[in-house]
Amino acid sequence: MGDLASLSSNFLYLAFILYLVATFFFGGTIKDKRSEGTKNFASKMAIILTIVGFISQILYFITRWIVSGHAPVSNLFEYTTFFGMMLVLAFIILYFIYRLNILGLFALPVALLIIAYASMFPTEIAPLVPSLKSHWLYIHVTTVSLGQAILSISFVGGIIYLIKEVDQTRRNKKTTWLETIVYFIFATLGFIIITSSFSAMNYTATFEFPFEDQISTVDYQLPALAGPNDGTLLTENKMSPLFEVPSWMQGVNAAQKFNTLLWSLLTGLALYALSRLVLRKRVAAALQPFLVKVNKDLVDEISYRAVAIGFPIFTLGGLIFAMIWAQEAWNRFWGWDPKEVWALITFFFYAAFLHLRLSKGWHGEKSAWLAVGGFAIIMFNLIAVNLILAGLHSYA
Repeated sequence: MGDLASLSSNFLYLAFILYLVATFFFGGTIKDKRSEGTKNFASKMAIILTIVGFISQILYFITRWIVSGHAPVSNLFEYTTFFGMMLVLAFIILYFIYRLNILGLFALPVALLIIAYASMFPTEIAPLVPSLKSHWLYIHVTTVSLGQAILSISFVGGIIYLIKEVDQTRRNKKTTWLETIVYFIFATLGFIIITSSFSAMNYTATFEFPFEDQISTVDYQLPALAGPNDGTLLTENKMSPLFEVPSWMQGVNAAQKFNTLLWSLLTGLALYALSRLVLRKRVAAALQPFLVKVNKDLVDEISYRAVAIGFPIFTLGGLIFAMIWAQEAWNRFWGWDPKEVWALITFFFYAAFLHLRLSKGWHGEKSAWLAVGGFAIIMFNLIAVNLILAGLHSYA
């Protein structure tokens, strides 16, 4: 089984490399100076590599399932890699419908970031806790992941539309919001870089602190900017925290997760500042010339279609199937757990998206901003809720 587990990891690594190479081929399709024959070759190679990468990721999923004995969607590493796989699947389907190469240039980097983000969590295969031993868990998690992946393609269409259409000749609220979105992408990349770097150095700092009428300990994998409330650093020659987290942050690992978030934001800020220094202009402004020939009406339609398809799938997985599983696991359909609350917020947001689009005529730029806002909610649920807020889903 050890060899099969290693093979599973290799399949995932191969998929990541193939997606990365495919991204560069998709980039080769937007150069004006290249001949149509060269662009067609780049386009064919890009989608072939994407499909081969997707097959490799399916093989990762199957082999990990064989090793673990259960569907590999039970922790943050497994769920997030599955989410990335579903995003690639959604892109492949939409690509063959619309044949839009620029979609791959933006969709694949999002999938790469999500898969890389997953690799930061423990990858070990562990036995399921009792509440996870249910077929409804697999149905709930797979459908909600597929729904969110399709909704993420809406974000891809929306961000392409905005970069193309927002006036970059002067600074305004729209350019500021666009750059904020770019910054958070850099922050996600920053999380991957900073955690990988300190993990390679085997950095660990242990804190002791009072929690629920007893003394608990927590290990930090990054230098402590924020320490546990009333905590004491036990490890010698490690950085002392600059401040303590407030007492209202619940959970044994709340302070450690908040510290990771701070490092991600600061590293992202450094990366963004470096990009501005190199480009000498806003990042969106640097990308805009490459999108001149993009059909804005087509990307607007793709963004809407992704919501129209993804919303009902998410509703099934994130609410209906989730309630059935909650009743089976905890004997209640609803409990205002942070994950449940954000699933409900996501539902209402995309319901409002469709209402405004179909009833109020919010097409084009307004619709694109909504698509971007919806993806921000999905990412907040995936990253901030998991890293900061404690709840019944904290086993993940």
